[in-house]
Amino acid sequence: MKLISIKSNINNQQKILILYTGGTIGMNYVDNVLQVVPGLFSAQLNQLSEINNLSIDLLEYEQLIDSSDIVIENWQQIINDISKYYDSYDGFVVIHGTDTMAYTASILAFALRGLEKPVIVTGAQLPLIHRRSDGWTNIIDALFSASQSDLNEVAIAFNNKLFRGCRAQKVSTNRFIAFDSVDEEPLAEFGIEIEWHKKRWLKPSSYSFSPILPQKFNIIDLSLRPGFMTDFIAQTLNEQHELDGVILQTYGSGTIPMKNIDFVKAIKNACDRGVIIISITQVSEGTVSSDYANSQLGELGVVNGKDMTPEAALAKLTILLSAQLSSNN
Repeated sequence: MKLISIKSNINNQQKILILYTGGTIGMNYVDNVLQVVPGLFSAQLNQLSEINNLSIDLLEYEQLIDSSDIVIENWQQIINDISKYYDSYDGFVVIHGTDTMAYTASILAFALRGLEKPVIVTGAQLPLIHRRSDGWTNIIDALFSASQSDLNEVAIAFNNKLFRGCRAQKVSTNRFIAFDSVDEEPLAEFGIEIEWHKKRWLKPSSYSFSPILPQKFNIIDLSLRPGFMTDFIAQTLNEQHELDGVILQTYGSGTIPMKNIDFVKAIKNACDRGVIIISITQVSEGTVSSDYANSQLGELGVVNGKDMTPEAALAKLTILLSAQLSSNN
């Protein structure tokens, strides 16, 4: 990998580094299907008009991927690169495929401990080679966001909105409104004028910048469904003794079938063995509570995931285990 200077302004005040990992935005049709083409994104990006007071460099990864191929090592590489160049740039833009963008944004949000610079993740529903691509707008919005010196967090810039990274989810495959954050208002909205909702932004961290690299753990995501699935989850918890954690997607406000004694016992036994089980709701909007008799999971040792998304729950648990911290941190 080598740094490529894309746009340089003599009187620049802000230096932005773009990390290009792959995704639809840099794809072209090969044998009638979309595939990542090395060098295509950088060639397209050179067409970008100069943005006042911004100097932009590009780091194109050697192994560009469809985001469905993302693995722990890819996250480690992104975190290592941000750490390597942290003192040399004022902000970062991570170009990423949309399918797992929310997972990566969540991992970065929890892993980049002590972050005091913007890290903006973006991509596109249509590749830049398409004349109707949403990629250009997303890139420009991401660059403007990455130049905000008081934005101290990871965010997703998409379809004229800026979402907190660990609160966003992909909600559409066929519309430009690919992401939303139903339980939290956007950090910015890009119209004719940009509305920076700075009251919603995170305050500067009390920690110095000290990233945590995610490590591999045996974490599974299990979603309750009426019928056989309940017995399958109980069997899995009873038989998989190498489990480190479970994201348990419960019904509504965090309810489970409490009358299924074997299921309840399997959850308690797993928690007693040290498996961290986090309860999150299957519902898009709302939170896990203890309002119902069937939602008293804390008595079994289950952690209340409140309104975390599945992506955020997986990311936070991964980083907690990687840092050897408890689920209470």
